[in-house]
Amino acid sequence: MPSDAHRTFKDRLYGLFARIGKTLASPHRLEILELLAQGERTVESLARELGLSLANTSQHLQALRQAALVESRKEGLYVYYRLADPAVSDLCRSVRTVAEHRLAELDRLVRDHFGDRAAAEPVSMDELLTLARSRDVIVLDTRPASEYAAGHIAGALSVPIDDLQRRLRQLPRDREYVAYCRGPYCVYADRAVEILRAKGRRARRLLEGFPEWKAAGLPMHTGLEQGVLR
Repeated sequence: MPSDAHRTFKDRLYGLFARIGKTLASPHRLEILELLAQGERTVESLARELGLSLANTSQHLQALRQAALVESRKEGLYVYYRLADPAVSDLCRSVRTVAEHRLAELDRLVRDHFGDRAAAEPVSMDELLTLARSRDVIVLDTRPASEYAAGHIAGALSVPIDDLQRRLRQLPRDREYVAYCRGPYCVYADRAVEILRAKGRRARRLLEGFPEWKAAGLPMHTGLEQGVLR
């Protein structure tokens, strides 16, 4: 039998682990962490994205900060939040992976929302890296420009999905395109592929998103420079 001291240690240890799990037991907080994996955000921008009030969004952020999952800084009138550690993004991906493997309703939900995504011919990160090195594709970052500036696949062209129709004339017809966004359940890349193909371009989507690319240690840049992968 374990000693009383060891039992107390174990109870406190798993209590701390459970504190993280309890904090994650909120759909909005999980989505906030996914958004912060793209780069730091203000409370106001997170509230707009989530469709929540500022007060509600602030409460979720305070809970995440109390669990040491996010950090903040103040600049002028605004407070900016960021992930406290890359391991937080890894944790969210692990939760997602377990759900994908074990929850049959997740597959049904994704299929009902996106339809047959196989038609978009998803490209793996390894395949994209090979294509990029051979200069065979133009890589499109379809996220908002602020997320592109915070970090993007090296050489990717920033074309936010809301700007794509307007900028189509700038995109050559004789090149292949690979679009990416926030992750596997972000709709921006799917919409970009649909628009590009409708206008006679060859286009596919990246199977993963920028956070997965970054976590894999693959080439990335920050800032607003434009271009294609070299």
